[in-house]
Amino acid sequence: MSLTKIEQLFNAKLTQLQQQGISKGDEKIITGRRAPTDGFGPRYFLDGYPEQAFLRMNSNSYLGLTGHPRLINAEAEAAEQFGTGPGAVRFISGTYRPHVELEKKLAEFHGRDAAMIMSAAYATMMGVLPQFISEETLVVSDALNHNCIINAIRLSHPVRKEVYAHADIDALERILEANKGQIKRVCVVTDGIFSMRGDHASLDRINACYRRHEAGYEEGIITVVDDSHGVGAFGRTGRGTEEYTGGKADILIATLGKAFGVNGGYVAASSAVIAYLRETAPLYIYSNPITPAEAAAAMAALDIADSPEGLRLLEKLRSLSARLRAGLKRLGFETLPGEHPIVPILIRDTEKTSALVAHLFTHQILATGLNYPVVPKGEQEIRLQVAADHTEKDLDYLLAVLAEFNR
Repeated sequence: MSLTKIEQLFNAKLTQLQQQGISKGDEKIITGRRAPTDGFGPRYFLDGYPEQAFLRMNSNSYLGLTGHPRLINAEAEAAEQFGTGPGAVRFISGTYRPHVELEKKLAEFHGRDAAMIMSAAYATMMGVLPQFISEETLVVSDALNHNCIINAIRLSHPVRKEVYAHADIDALERILEANKGQIKRVCVVTDGIFSMRGDHASLDRINACYRRHEAGYEEGIITVVDDSHGVGAFGRTGRGTEEYTGGKADILIATLGKAFGVNGGYVAASSAVIAYLRETAPLYIYSNPITPAEAAAAMAALDIADSPEGLRLLEKLRSLSARLRAGLKRLGFETLPGEHPIVPILIRDTEKTSALVAHLFTHQILATGLNYPVVPKGEQEIRLQVAADHTEKDLDYLLAVLAEFNR
């Protein structure tokens, strides 16, 4: 069997992506890390650029825990005790003590009865959301929800799907009112922190909205929130969008791979919901979990986050994020207000966005440009991400490089 014909189609698609300006291109390969020095944070070395040390402004490791000695030691000790991988799925013989202990700690962290870890947050959403959607369910989704939510809805085959304009609670209200008596169940799903912009869902207002309409649906209204960018990095104690807004999701999905600096995803909910998911979620049942060593490192991260050290890291993160936003405003760049460490520069032009990414790279700064159709036309941006292992000198250097471009 020859791949010649299908490869022609693949090559044509790749060419189309390049022409649209959305091809991701060759991946930049990190070959090393330099520890903080001279008042600057860590620097990274890339394959092909051996003499250049890069400031990383596009990492999700918001608390800067990936190099923390407690995480490294916890992972190393667990790998020594349990080996490098689980060797099986959970229900066969792939459940280790660190998995169970981590799930208990996550449930306590979020004030839930139970939690369930999976291989990644994307896999968690894909495996979990369809289990709440029947052929008599209406799914209501924010227009800027993450790709994992969009694909999980496609996988679910609800009887009806409605998308409301980003953060438009009045539109959500109209949808819930219009479908009363026609649908048995509603599933409202949203990101907590929206990954392109760093703004947040108003969970308190969403909850108030659905409570006004829940009696009109035989099987009620369920809220599912993916707060992968919020948990650990947002709210006074890092409990994410729930803590910041005072709202609470029925089903909370998040990640261990961003602020907690490890790997994996999880869902936190009631004991009955988690018991149901262990029996029904295919990406839990048929996929290996994270390694026992990763689970041990994640527990160390949770211990740090839930301690005076964690509070200091969060305060530093808020301070640095505010410093960057103020600096961008001073230079005349457009950004969005907020406290989250995602700090977008709204460029609103594809060519200028690409040019600014290239300018930053030339000055040894790694940043992510988001162009149409990844974002809508007119919303092209540079997404900067602050981390607690950055320093004021790092941000001052970044702002000086941006000022040079903006002259």
